[in-house]
Amino acid sequence: MGILTADMQRVVREQRLGYVATVCPDGTPSLSPKGTTTVWDDDHLVFAVIRSPGTERNLRCNPAIEVNVVDPIARKGYRFKGTAAVLEAGALFDEIVAWYRRGGTTLPIRAVVLVHVERALPLTSPAYDTGATEAAVAERWTRYYQMLDSRGR
Repeated sequence: MGILTADMQRVVREQRLGYVATVCPDGTPSLSPKGTTTVWDDDHLVFAVIRSPGTERNLRCNPAIEVNVVDPIARKGYRFKGTAAVLEAGALFDEIVAWYRRGGTTLPIRAVVLVHVERALPLTSPAYDTGATEAAVAERWTRYYQMLDSRGR
């Protein structure tokens, strides 16, 4: 069994938006959202390089990566630390791009990033520290997003 549990895989597949942290050549952090984040297998996440020249450049210099995926309603998720490989060609690249195409991605994919997850940790809201249930947290945030929606955001 790989490092990615069934619940981790569920959260990533449901949310699809991962926040990717990389290290710039000058040593400063960089954070970039990736709307194509998904599970590749029990040990790997993947995302497409569509509009990510900084992320791609950073990973070519330093493959260290962290991906955070959080359910904004439940206020729970996971942080995945690992090592990234930028793929631009080859059988695995072709297989991953074909998977994205079957899923409806039509934008140009310059490369894909395959993340070997070496460590995964849960992320939870401090609301849970006070004894709040997941149902109560979800109800609060559902109301909040409905309010934003009613404003025509």
